[in-house]
This record gives sequence, structure tokens and C-alpha cells, in this order.
Amino acid sequence: MKFIIAVIKPFKLDEVREALSGIGVAGMTVTEVKGFGRQKGQTEIYRGAEYSTNMLPKVKLEIAASDAIAPQVVETIQQVARTEAIGDGKIFVLDLASATRIRTGESGDTAL
Repeated sequence: MKFIIAVIKPFKLDEVREALSGIGVAGMTVTEVKGFGRQKGQTEIYRGAEYSTNMLPKVKLEIAASDAIAPQVVETIQQVARTEAIGDGKIFVLDLASATRIRTGESGDTAL
């Protein structure tokens, strides 16, 4: 199993969620986060005054996926969340040692 963490632009969330549902992803955890990467924030103008924001709003997706579907999940997120602009985000894939469904006690791929 794989644990996929994707940090994307907030306005892409609905598109990504729909695309992942279409390939069989049963669930995910979504968190509103702030952060920065290479762009180091951005400069904005508010009431005529220019100011710099160090942390940009992002959305973090956490998805547990079987080894069979994980590459397709990564590819789908990459294609759908892409705007070809700086700050599109990142995708991280980690090995997931185990997963257990609390209600039934199922473990492994069946718990997903």
C-alpha cells in the first residue's frame, strides 16, 4: 500500500476529487494548509499598499491507495491539478505499512 500526500492549489480541489473518484479512489482526507516553495510567497496590493505574503493557501490531500492503483492516482493528480504556473504543488508517495478499519477490524487493502 502507498500513502500519497498531494499539496495543490485550492481551486483545483473539486476537479481533482472528481477525477480520483472516477478512477476508483474511495476516500481521502483534505486539509487547508499554508506554505511556500521556490516562489517564496507573493506580493499583493491591499487598499493601495503593497505587501508580501510569505505563506500561500494550499490544500493537502492524503490518500491511502493499494500498490496497484497508486501510480494512476499520482498521474491523475498531476494531470488534473496542473496549471503550468509556479506553485502548482507537490506529490509525495510513501510506503504504508498497515491500515485498519476501526468499525470492522479489517486490515490491509480491504480496509481501504
